[in-house]
Amino acid sequence: MLSFRIWNMLLLAVMLAAFKAGAQGAEPYPRISEEAFKARLPFFSLESSIPLEARVVGEWKKGETVKQKFVFRGAQGFLVPGYLEYPKEGIRPFPLVLLLHGWSGGKENWYEDDNIISGGIMRKALLGAGCAVMALDAAAHGERGGEIDYQSVNSFDDPKAPGKKNFFSYAEISIQTVKDYRRGLDYMAQREEIDMGRVGLVGYSMGGMDSFYLLSVEPRIKAAVACVPPLISEGYGPASPIDYSWGIGGTPFLMLMGRQDDLYDAARVEVSYRLYIERPTTKLIWYDQGHHLTPVYVPDALDWIKGHL
Repeated sequence: MLSFRIWNMLLLAVMLAAFKAGAQGAEPYPRISEEAFKARLPFFSLESSIPLEARVVGEWKKGETVKQKFVFRGAQGFLVPGYLEYPKEGIRPFPLVLLLHGWSGGKENWYEDDNIISGGIMRKALLGAGCAVMALDAAAHGERGGEIDYQSVNSFDDPKAPGKKNFFSYAEISIQTVKDYRRGLDYMAQREEIDMGRVGLVGYSMGGMDSFYLLSVEPRIKAAVACVPPLISEGYGPASPIDYSWGIGGTPFLMLMGRQDDLYDAARVEVSYRLYIERPTTKLIWYDQGHHLTPVYVPDALDWIKGHL
C-alpha cells in the first residue's frame, strides 16, 4: 500500500503534468511591439523643475530598527507620504528595497502580518537580512485619499453616495505612482543610510504590476520580485504589464504566482512568461494557491533579493 508521502508526491506529479499540458495548448497574452512600448515610456518621465521638498515628519526607535515617516512633493504636486525603516545596527549604507502594495491597500499593509500580502512578515524578513525598506502610498490610496475626494478606489453601487469626482483610471494611478517612486528614489539618494547602488523592489498584485513599469524606466533598480501581478486587462488601458515586459531587460526578475488565482489564466501566464520574459536572469515560481499566497512566498522573495543585491 502506498505511503501518504508517496501518494502526495504522485498526485503532485500528475498535477504538474496536467498543468504543463494545459500550458502547451494555451495562447500567450498579446503584447505590443517594442516600438510601441518605447513610444509609451514618456508617460513615466519626470518634470525635474518640481521641487522635492522632502522632510521627515515622524521617527520611532523601537526594537532593532529606526522607522521614519516622511513626505515629499510628488510628480503631480500632491504630497506623498511614506515610511523608511532601517536596522539600528549593521554595515552602512544599507541596500534598499521598495515595497509596493496592492489595489485598495496602502503603505500600512507592510506593517500588518496577517493581511492578504503578509506584508509585515515580508518587511521584517528584509530588515532582518540587513536591508532598509521604503513604502509609499500609491496615488489615491491610503493617506492620499484626498486626491479622489476621500472616496474608495473600489467602485460600488450606493444610491446614497455622491457621484465620484476626480476619479483616476487605473493607468493614471499607476503612472502617477511610478513617477512618485522615482521621486522617492531621488530623496533616498540624499540619505546617507542608503546604498543607491543596491536597490531592489518587492511588489504585490498592483505593486507587482508596477514593477514592470518601474523596470522599464528606472535603471537604479537592480532586482525585482513581482507577486501575483495580473498581466493584462481591458481596464488597464495603456498600462497592461505584459506590454512592459520589454523593459525587464537583464534585470534579475522573479515572478511568484498562484495557480488558483482567478485574476489571470495560469496557463496563459506560463506561456507568456516563456515567450516574453524568460532568460538567465529571470525566474517563475508557482504555488498551488490563489491571489493570497500566504507567507509561503516570503523565503523565495527574500532569497532573490539577497542573491541579487
